[in-house]
Amino acid sequence: MLGNSAGRRDEVGAVSARGFWAGRSVLVTGGTGLVGSWLTKRLLASGAEVVLLVKDVDPRSELVRSGDLARVALVYGSLEDFGVLQHAVNLHQTECVFHLGAQTLVEVAHRYPLATFEANVRGTYNLLEVCRVHGAIVRRVVVASSDKAYGEKAELPYTEEMSLDARHTYDVSKSCADLIAQGYAHTYRVPVAITRFGNVYGGGDLNASRIVPGTIKSLLRRERPIVRSDGSFTRDYLYVEDVVAGYLLLAQALDAQELHGQAFNFSTETRVSVLDLVARLQRLMGATDLAPDVRNTASAEIRHQHLSARKARERLGWEPRFDLDAGLTRTIAWYRELTRK
Repeated sequence: MLGNSAGRRDEVGAVSARGFWAGRSVLVTGGTGLVGSWLTKRLLASGAEVVLLVKDVDPRSELVRSGDLARVALVYGSLEDFGVLQHAVNLHQTECVFHLGAQTLVEVAHRYPLATFEANVRGTYNLLEVCRVHGAIVRRVVVASSDKAYGEKAELPYTEEMSLDARHTYDVSKSCADLIAQGYAHTYRVPVAITRFGNVYGGGDLNASRIVPGTIKSLLRRERPIVRSDGSFTRDYLYVEDVVAGYLLLAQALDAQELHGQAFNFSTETRVSVLDLVARLQRLMGATDLAPDVRNTASAEIRHQHLSARKARERLGWEPRFDLDAGLTRTIAWYRELTRK
């Protein structure tokens, strides 16, 4: 924890969230993923009526293991299908939309750009067009962008007024989605705002190609963790429960029209190298004898990324509750429990 006041702040926030979300119909795209599963959990705990757009479901996911899947309404289909999205919003009269659905893997995007652009770009403008058409129903929309949307910058940390200069496939897809959301806010007055996070981690990430789940799984098997880069790449790492808190605070703040079309960075404002992250996991798991296997094969990735979260602190009152060791400890516990089942 970052301080003794964090728990009290969370209790106050939880009461406020229950009062705000109780009885509200909320659509979550990407609800079966890492962030979507935890966001769904918080929304249900706050009394919201949650609708998930579902393409497929992994039985190992947090959404299934927690039993939350049985507590939500499901709409089956993809972001590329305009009719399915219109059905989800219109039939369920979803007042709030959290758009997290995307093709999120950088390596997959590099190998197969078409599917990435279809999901991340077409999927975003499809959903926002549905929100525009049904503006009498939809009162608040939060779209997930990424620190990758900024592209590579000589000056860090990233701040929200910086231009979006992505060059690689995944990064460009997030820049496009980000700009499309801004366009719908400014041109059509859709009540949308944008989140930009760094590397999100936590229990429930089933993509072993990512450094946190991949390293934890290797160490649990007593295998050397694989590092795809040379290990010097630096990133922000943010625990999933802090991410969810950011989403909820931003959505709640969208009654203020001046926030429509704005983007917010969320970060612990601590830049960590890949090798340092692996070393932390080794220490926390008692596996310092397993030296990382550094392969240096990563391509089409930005070397250094770091976000300023000053705007989110000052405008939304958001602060991270978990430092890196605390978040990683909770994450390790989730994967240990998974291996015991």
